[in-house]
Amino acid sequence: MTNSECLTKYERYLADEKKASKNTLSSYLRDIRQFGEYLDANDAGDYVTADEDELCEYVDSLRTAGKSIATVSRGIASLKNFYVWMRMQGYVEKNPTGKLVPDKAEHKLPQILTAQEVELLLAQPECTDRKGYRDRAMLELLYATGIRVSELIGMDVSDVNLSAGIIHCRGRDRVRAIPLYPKAIKALKDYVEFIRPEMIASPGERALFVNVSGERMSRQGFWKIIKSYQQKAGIEKDITPHTLRHSFATHLLENGADLHSIQEMLGHADISSTQIYSQLVKKQLKDIYNKAHPRA
Repeated sequence: MTNSECLTKYERYLADEKKASKNTLSSYLRDIRQFGEYLDANDAGDYVTADEDELCEYVDSLRTAGKSIATVSRGIASLKNFYVWMRMQGYVEKNPTGKLVPDKAEHKLPQILTAQEVELLLAQPECTDRKGYRDRAMLELLYATGIRVSELIGMDVSDVNLSAGIIHCRGRDRVRAIPLYPKAIKALKDYVEFIRPEMIASPGERALFVNVSGERMSRQGFWKIIKSYQQKAGIEKDITPHTLRHSFATHLLENGADLHSIQEMLGHADISSTQIYSQLVKKQLKDIYNKAHPRA
């Protein structure tokens, strides 16, 4: 069943059985439709296949985009009601909205990894087989550039310029050039030159990162990879591909990068989406002060 068909049935249910008002109907459908557009834009399946992690990442993207508390809370309520109906109809076996919690007073700041946790995570892939080399390159590239997971798996091998030490990221509306640090360049060089040629299913394959079948890596496939390395590293924080994006931006800001440069690398259309990282850095400084100052 397509997202469009699902939405049509849900609209009929709200109108005929729940007798929802026009405003309620419009609000619910708008929220669910926006979630469907997010799934399409990120190659993340559909309403039926969406899981807890994808729903959490979607809500996280709303917060990062600077949406108001009321907007995020309404979106969560709409998704919860929608998936109650989906479960009732038998379209899904499990309601995936259990982890979604509305903000009570202020925007929940994105969770990030410390520099030590990043090093621990990036050290997990063992370069003893093809998968290890590929996974090391993917994680290094994600943290080196802060690109979205959809942009990572959408990259072609032609988007990498190893001699210049940059990648060309084809985002939602434009192409942006992002520099790489030396370890990321080496990880990509090892993978592109020695491993990828042995993994691709056909010589004409354009995808930079491929799965064990030699075809373009899927978003769901990468989710499983990063979760497995989180468990292997023993990191208790709930790591998603967006966690490395948030960590990339925060660590740059902590080390003196300006917001406009970070905005450019992240591909944010509005600087307000990038300003959340300033709040996060300020919160960290306050936490450090409260823990370290003898009179705090």
